[in-house]
Amino acid sequence: MNVFSKYAPFVKDFIYRNNWESLRAIQVAAGDAIFNTEDNVLLSASTASGKTEAAFFPILSEFYYDPPASVGALYIGPLKALINDQFSRLEELCLEADIPVWHWHGDVSQSHKARLLKNPSGVLQITPESLEALLMRKSGMITKLFCDLRYVVIDEVHSLMRGDRGGQTLCLIERLSRLAGVKPRRIGLSATIGDLEGTGRFLSRGTGRGCVIPTIDAPPQKWRLSMEHFFVAGPQASEDREAEGALDELDAPTDTAPSAADPGMGYIFEHTKGKKCLVFVNSREECEAVTTSLRRYCEAVGEPDRFLIHHGNLSASFRETAEAQMKDEEVFATTVTTATLELGIDIGRLERAFQIDAPFMVSSFLQRMGRTGRRGLPPEMWFVMREDMPEARAMLPTTVPWKLLQGIALVQLYREEKWVEPPDLERLPYSLLYHQTMSTLASSGELTPAALAERVLTLSYFHRVNVEDYKTLLRHLIETDHIERTEEGTLIVGLTGERQTNSFKFYAVFQENEEYTVRCESEELGTIVKPPPIGEKIAIAGHVWRVLEVDHKRKLVYCEKVRGQVPAYFGDCPGDINTKVLERMRRVLTEECPYPYLMKNAVLRLEEARHSAKNSGVCTEPLICLGGDMWCLFPWLGSYAFLALERFIKVRCADRLGLKGLDPTRPYFMEFKMKATKDEFFRVLEKEAQKPLDPMELVYPGEVPVFDKYDEFLPEELVRRGFAHGVLEIGEMLERIREWSESSSERKNSFRLSKKAQNKSRD
Repeated sequence: MNVFSKYAPFVKDFIYRNNWESLRAIQVAAGDAIFNTEDNVLLSASTASGKTEAAFFPILSEFYYDPPASVGALYIGPLKALINDQFSRLEELCLEADIPVWHWHGDVSQSHKARLLKNPSGVLQITPESLEALLMRKSGMITKLFCDLRYVVIDEVHSLMRGDRGGQTLCLIERLSRLAGVKPRRIGLSATIGDLEGTGRFLSRGTGRGCVIPTIDAPPQKWRLSMEHFFVAGPQASEDREAEGALDELDAPTDTAPSAADPGMGYIFEHTKGKKCLVFVNSREECEAVTTSLRRYCEAVGEPDRFLIHHGNLSASFRETAEAQMKDEEVFATTVTTATLELGIDIGRLERAFQIDAPFMVSSFLQRMGRTGRRGLPPEMWFVMREDMPEARAMLPTTVPWKLLQGIALVQLYREEKWVEPPDLERLPYSLLYHQTMSTLASSGELTPAALAERVLTLSYFHRVNVEDYKTLLRHLIETDHIERTEEGTLIVGLTGERQTNSFKFYAVFQENEEYTVRCESEELGTIVKPPPIGEKIAIAGHVWRVLEVDHKRKLVYCEKVRGQVPAYFGDCPGDINTKVLERMRRVLTEECPYPYLMKNAVLRLEEARHSAKNSGVCTEPLICLGGDMWCLFPWLGSYAFLALERFIKVRCADRLGLKGLDPTRPYFMEFKMKATKDEFFRVLEKEAQKPLDPMELVYPGEVPVFDKYDEFLPEELVRRGFAHGVLEIGEMLERIREWSESSSERKNSFRLSKKAQNKSRD
């Protein structure tokens, strides 16, 4: 009760009004860390565990007794929708205490922002991109806005840990702190962190503070989990569509999908009627295709449309409509979505989530699973694994059900080890270095080279960047007119640089395609890339539209609604998979244990796959001959170790092996033609792996592997170095080759001992 006694009266009243009988473990732990230490704090607990309240109850209590002279707490969230949701929750909490809550992003009115600038106070909620814009465009007001900033709360911190956006967030906090002359404590919130200690160090970089990571003893959580498999075509696809055996209490469907329905889509259609559900997919293209199919099924059986759609290319009105209808207790609709509804915005009581195929990461699975199971119900997810029906004479590697294995591996890694992907904290972020250099210079107006270097290179995220690299960057930017040197020797933004920094797209560091806004009369539908010719059809917002006009200058597409179905395209790329997931997929094929969440079709498909794997040796023999000189290599490596191996083979080994036509299907297998034998293949790889390897060798001659958003503006040598030293997983790749070498030696020794024993027996 020590923590509760320190809460301000209005916080206690809030707890009483909500009939809370006791504080949750996360709230006690957070209160103790915030009230009784001066350290940063990392709060990791399951979705809907009350992390936001856990952080803000102590912060707001402090503000009640000691009001800050400016914005006192900065809340940084990854999504505008999440900020809007949290704004409503915090505003209700703070209303009685007269503590202002502000939000700031592209959809917030200018009058709201003006009131904040006039009277900075309370809590400000903002995205990294809007904070970047604030620092660039209103740097002169930063001191007034944040001179008494005490806390920075970073929500869904795991979502900022895997790329430049997390680095940008850290840079922005450091830049703001320097400009305002403050040292705020940082509080990170997340439900899915794989490396707590590493994340705590990342969160605390540049602060000189330690990081408290409370241990939360949460009660065991029950899951309602199922995984079913469907062949997309053929007679087997329509069999066994009912869910049996794995979920005792689940209700039977009362309706029937059209007889010609895709069996996986029909399964979802049948089990969503009369319920609030989410259907997660892995791309915006698939989101459009699935929504269109499900809506056509409604039309075919004569029932009203009960499917909504939500993804990043839709207009704000479409997304907000879906969010509002999901919150409405009287509306029983299902929303097909990408990762946009993966994070913690409140969309009401959901009964179950579906996942089409496997996500790429354990953290995504956990986030999506956690969208259900609120208000006392267990989280519930139904996996729907789809696979093309293999041809009668199909062979490896097409006979392996990769998506089914990936889904099982993700679930098992968390069930068995509570493992979640660790953050990538040791990149060479040259793209972000360009961005922060230009942002710093644009906000300052004019700086000497030494002053610019001092402001940027001392940001903790750039600890791996040396002075020579920065000199190389600045020289290149001057040559390309992104930066201009004045007669006095100072630096300002050049004409080419102004075209970048003056665009609103500059605030974001994540990759964006050139997008066209799609309109039907006065209604904005969303955005697409690469619009088709006039008269062709496009898919967006879960419907099909005919293109009437394309305005390339203004990036507008005008269309009308029509019937039918066409594929969508938004420029998506596949996700990255960790090596540990691939290794667990291999174990799924070799172990004999059942998994209680597998449904009938999935059990049969896994049995078939295990039988095929045992006969082919795919799990014990990494290299398998497909016939003649055709070979298939199964490395069981994550995306960037796989990429490193592909390049290692091409650069160092291909000529000696007579290897051609290497066709990688990342990160599952590589097919190629080869004149050498299997023993020669491994002998050459082992010999080459024993030699010193400069990662730059794996960048092809003349190649400039543009990987991040601003790589195109960097000198080529930095792009190549960043890719070789910061992207390719050389260590994992070499370790796998050593394992193959040791395994090969063991097999040879075993064979020699067996022969020796046979000869001795004859004697």
